[in-house]
Amino acid sequence: MLNRRTLLATGAALMAAPAFAARKTVDPAFPKGFLWGAATAPHQIEGNNIASDLWFLENQQPTVFSQPSGDACNSFTLWETDLDLAKAMGLNCYRFGIEWARIEPEKGLFSQAMLDHYKAVIDGCRSRGLTPVVTYSHFTAPRWFSAQGGWTNPESAALFGRYCDKATRALGQGIDRVITFNEPNILLLLKPMLPPQVWDIQKLTLETAAKRLGVPKFVSANVAGFDDLPALQTGLVAAHKAGKAAIKAVRPDLPVGISLAMMDDQAVGKASIRDRMRSELYGQWLDIAKGDDFIGVQNYERALWGDKGRLPAPQGSMVNWSGTEVWPGSLVGAVRYAHEATGVPILVSEHGVGTEDDAIRAKFIPEALAGLKAAMDDGVPVLGYCHWSLLDNFEWIFGYKPKFGLHSVDPVTFVRTPKPSAAVYGAIARRNAL
Repeated sequence: MLNRRTLLATGAALMAAPAFAARKTVDPAFPKGFLWGAATAPHQIEGNNIASDLWFLENQQPTVFSQPSGDACNSFTLWETDLDLAKAMGLNCYRFGIEWARIEPEKGLFSQAMLDHYKAVIDGCRSRGLTPVVTYSHFTAPRWFSAQGGWTNPESAALFGRYCDKATRALGQGIDRVITFNEPNILLLLKPMLPPQVWDIQKLTLETAAKRLGVPKFVSANVAGFDDLPALQTGLVAAHKAGKAAIKAVRPDLPVGISLAMMDDQAVGKASIRDRMRSELYGQWLDIAKGDDFIGVQNYERALWGDKGRLPAPQGSMVNWSGTEVWPGSLVGAVRYAHEATGVPILVSEHGVGTEDDAIRAKFIPEALAGLKAAMDDGVPVLGYCHWSLLDNFEWIFGYKPKFGLHSVDPVTFVRTPKPSAAVYGAIARRNAL
């Protein structure tokens, strides 16, 4: 329900759009059919994903996870409530994931009941006028899969292809587009950022898991040892290709792509290492995306690259929950580069800010969207924008501390409460204009 505080926040945020949003060259109207969405991931909202690799890792001692996911937002049960929230905001798209660990909880054992569950979610989107964008692998995998080495196992691509075949046969007719992998480059991005002790605790978590299961190696897509990164990337590349081929074999017209974690990389000084870092962080995946139907861009920050490494954010910058700079212009920078590098259409599959102060989010959204529209006016083909996230949820190793949601969630009753930023974003989506 809209109240005076929400309306005031909406007005203030829209008026606060930066100067470039008011330029005559920026047409406030987005094209007809533009996708206005919110994004979620199954493990982060469904709860009790007990057959998955990350559930097992969360419950190790020691573990890199600050707390286990537990019930999360109880969205496995409350998915209809979540779809109603998206519809009530005025959105026309919902990006969500299907959980491989539920669909194939043991190797070769596929659950018809779970396929039927996700079909109901897809049908629920359609009945509410929400375009379903579906992620087939959002970091998690079945525990049995990661216990045989995960994506470093030579069998991994074939196994993922088989899963994609089963899922697409059961669900494909209702899906608008598929993202095979969410941020397969995430550990490359974190490689220069995470301190050595975090890599050490990740390695210890994985070794503990392998020992408990009596297997030589346990590897997950977003929790891996430093030494596993090359083999992990090789496996994910092969799996994307196998998955895409399996999906296209069932439904050739279904658009398929990947989503990449991308910063707005900015060069500072004449000898900046920016271009080298871009090559290391995204290069191989951008080359692969050239042959896909679209690319998902997931942007949260910019990176200032000097001649020796990443520079600190300017003094006095607005910051998020972790002290990282909040820079609304980073979205357009990442989108422009992604299109320049690939030539394929862009879907903003994630973009948001982790903060307890929703006023930051309410101001951040219209400013970032004004930049995005400027790029579209310059000819960059953008299919849609999915804000991360519909709900405050389980944020991986950081637990429930970071707040990215347009709605807060009570951890006991699971009651969802819209934040003022939901009205700000919803107002733009309803108008299809800034």
